[in-house]
Amino acid sequence: MKRLRILSGPAHLPALERRYARERPALGLGQDDPAPRILLLYGSLRERSYSRLCVEEAARLLQFFGAQTRIFDPSDLPLPDQNKGDDHPAVHELREHAIWSEGQVWCSPERHGQITGVMKAQIDHLPLNMGGIRPTQGRTLAVMQVSAGSQSFNSVNTLRLLGRWMRMVTIPNQSSVAKAFQEFDETGRMKPSSYYDRIVDVMEELVRFTVLLRPHAGQLIDRYSERKAAGLPLDPATDLSAIAGRTGP
Repeated sequence: MKRLRILSGPAHLPALERRYARERPALGLGQDDPAPRILLLYGSLRERSYSRLCVEEAARLLQFFGAQTRIFDPSDLPLPDQNKGDDHPAVHELREHAIWSEGQVWCSPERHGQITGVMKAQIDHLPLNMGGIRPTQGRTLAVMQVSAGSQSFNSVNTLRLLGRWMRMVTIPNQSSVAKAFQEFDETGRMKPSSYYDRIVDVMEELVRFTVLLRPHAGQLIDRYSERKAAGLPLDPATDLSAIAGRTGP
């Protein structure tokens, strides 16, 4: 795995007021051990990429909340269909990380009122079905965006649409950071602000939804159309819904 970014200062959270932060936000909602597995994607290749910096802050918070994180580096990811059969090491690795994940974070800059091509290319490389394995279906998703100007929600709205298309469970909360160039110090760390607090809220909620849905993941992605296409009829003796619907002896 060569395309994962190394997170600097993972335990250093200078903008977080720890006296208000729950280290186990999903406690009581379900089994939070082993740690929830979260893949984070960002949408810019700039040396000082604010979508990447936001994702790094999100990853530190997720680790604080007890999750495992991986940040994918898309710098050598080809365009979709650029390689025959999408046969490229970066594509294979991205898909492996997606399959590993239980939840994902997508953060894109807003460019010309939309997500960037870098962000869309990563999503386009994640097929709905890959040899019977579904890299996104049933996974939780948190969406974020950064803007150079005033606050906007164009990118997060598009990411929500894409999350629905990829059959993901997109959490209600989201983050949109306006004038992102003002929100980070010279070391690339986010300054204390309401924007930072919203990212804390979003990551806290993502962990909760991931843990809450974890025991039901198999049932949530069980589809009639896919059973039919695969020729897998239900066994009445083991179908819990049929058993529950029976009346009488």
